[in-house]
Amino acid sequence: MTKAKSKDASADAAAETSFAEQMQQLLVGGGTAAIERQHAKGRGTARERIAQLLDAGSPWLEIGLWAAFEMYRDWGGAPAAGVVCGVGLIKGRRHMVIANDATVKAGAFFPMTAKKVLRAQKIAFLNRLPLVYLVDSAGVFLPLQEDVFPDEDDFGRIFRNNAVISAAGISQYAAILGNCVAGGGYLPVLCDKLLMTEGSGLYLAGPALVKSAIGQEVSSEDLGGALMHAAVSGTIDYREKDEASCLERLRGLVGLLPADPAVPPPPFSRSEARQPSSAVAALEAFARGERKGSTDVRDLLAAFVDAGSFEEYKADYGQTLVCGTARIGGFPVGIVANQLHRIKTARGEFQFGGVVYVDSADKAARFVMSCNQDQIPLLFLQDVNGFMVGRDSERDGIIKAGAKLVSAVSNSRVPKLTLITGGSFGAGNYALCGKAFDPRFIFAWPHARCAVMGAQQATNTLLDVMVASMKKQGHTADADELAQLREQVAGDYERQTDVRYAAARLWVDAIIEPAETRNTLIQSLEIVTRQAVEEPYRLGVFQV
Repeated sequence: MTKAKSKDASADAAAETSFAEQMQQLLVGGGTAAIERQHAKGRGTARERIAQLLDAGSPWLEIGLWAAFEMYRDWGGAPAAGVVCGVGLIKGRRHMVIANDATVKAGAFFPMTAKKVLRAQKIAFLNRLPLVYLVDSAGVFLPLQEDVFPDEDDFGRIFRNNAVISAAGISQYAAILGNCVAGGGYLPVLCDKLLMTEGSGLYLAGPALVKSAIGQEVSSEDLGGALMHAAVSGTIDYREKDEASCLERLRGLVGLLPADPAVPPPPFSRSEARQPSSAVAALEAFARGERKGSTDVRDLLAAFVDAGSFEEYKADYGQTLVCGTARIGGFPVGIVANQLHRIKTARGEFQFGGVVYVDSADKAARFVMSCNQDQIPLLFLQDVNGFMVGRDSERDGIIKAGAKLVSAVSNSRVPKLTLITGGSFGAGNYALCGKAFDPRFIFAWPHARCAVMGAQQATNTLLDVMVASMKKQGHTADADELAQLREQVAGDYERQTDVRYAAARLWVDAIIEPAETRNTLIQSLEIVTRQAVEEPYRLGVFQV
């Protein structure tokens, strides 16, 4: 037993080291050689530009760092999808910042680049955050153009969003700090204010393409330089000699906007914060897998909610989902969290932690409706295996109860936040506000898992399907072949359940360390309470 524990601890330590190393690699974008090439042009990197733009020492909430992780290997990869996105303070005002990373394929748009920018725009639109675009991009990555160009979640949707965001009265600023080519030229021109540095280029077609298309020879400067667009086309609003002056001018323009409210506007509120009653070590121990089967989720809540603020709802009923109101950093929130250990009900039956039963689904649906009535933001804490299955559960109406919870969550008008602390499997992901159900932000801990079902069940199911297919083709696998197939299927599926796989595809916005949970949630609540949705809470056909 001691040896097994030691081996597991070593494996966890190695995984954490690998995770930290991978994260550091993402933070350097295209690598040191690419950074040096950018500096040789007198240009900064995306992260250097953001650091100059933001207020010194202010918090930064990054979105999509793991986007495109281990994707596009045939093309050398695209760290962080070649764009840096996040919410930060500029002159004391929160903004969504979207900065092309020219160290990654000259800032070209891969499919995940477009999706990441669209996610950032959606967060900004829903929370009425002004946007700043730091543009340095070669446009669409042509080898993958069919997956970047035409669809409603592709490149063109970004420009459509520019127009819609502007019409909604949300300020947008763009600074061209390098290349801005082809269709990408529409993004900055659709913004409210447009700045451009000397040496940058803005054109629908570069000099080489112009010569190829119409035989005209023209320099980059004459075709689309800052002076031409300032004095001849009139396209840009401010011409700046270099990045430093451009970013300083941008800070000055942003400083003219109305200041962020000191307190959330009604119906939201914020009282004085209290430190949690429990140490953050409880979160870290749970994330490492210690005492997972016996941990009470209330102990996790105590490590990040304000001390003494948790008021549990229907504590004796539907106990595999713990519901209640609390404060986090002084903000009122309604919490729906999976219980982690086995429960003995008042009827003498046992229910498994991490499983949603009929009674817990009914309770959670009622609680979600209550929070909407009181206009209290919702936080979903996911460590869910799914809904209970079997004859008794089906006869009790588990599908009907699940549909009730899905309907309540889908139609919520209050801001929703989701944190995946462990597993996020099957319909449990849906009912507890997975990505498809419009959480304002969705976070995950590094050891989290996300898939349609757990690895063991999926491996057995997939193996049965493969064996049946082989039999139809007249081949019966022997024991060695079955073992090899099982190992292959299990390995592939385990890789796909890893939270980095989910984050690469933007199913989660950010992977955060357990110790960062409270601060991240407070930052998120500061953002999502900027403005309430004016529509009343409505439900359609509701199962009873």
